[in-house]
Amino acid sequence: MVSIREDLTLSNPPPAGSGIERTGMLDAFAHDTREDILVLAMFETRPWEYGEMQLFQLQEKLNAYVSFVLDGEMKENFPHLSTKPVRIELRTAHEPPHRALEFLGRARDQLALQQISLEVVLIGEQQESGCCVGGGGCCGENRGAHDHAETVDHHEGECGCHAS
Repeated sequence: MVSIREDLTLSNPPPAGSGIERTGMLDAFAHDTREDILVLAMFETRPWEYGEMQLFQLQEKLNAYVSFVLDGEMKENFPHLSTKPVRIELRTAHEPPHRALEFLGRARDQLALQQISLEVVLIGEQQESGCCVGGGGCCGENRGAHDHAETVDHHEGECGCHAS
């Protein structure tokens, strides 16, 4: 099963209009300069009460993120970042149910074969402005994976990442 870590710093709020229900959109994309890793974050602020539909949305969203990395779209749009390690994060306001954690654990094991890590991050109550992962603050809004996420290499936020 996948482990859950907490981020109660309130520094990475979800961007407006993001969420696992928007499967074709890349919620957040950032270069964490502290760890020198690319972080692709997806957000789920809804309670985990939508059962099979919500689990399907999570699976579809994760598939889109993996496709963005492995099918060359990330390399095509951000060649200067293409050699960086990648971490996909599910940033959620509520702890996922057992079935979702089992799915994420299996996905984590498969993604590790591609040198992609997967984490679940339990986020606290969010505020309006924030930093790099997820918009607000230094990042601004991110675009969908297929709508070309923006990268801003010239600005380093307090969180230590280069926004994109």
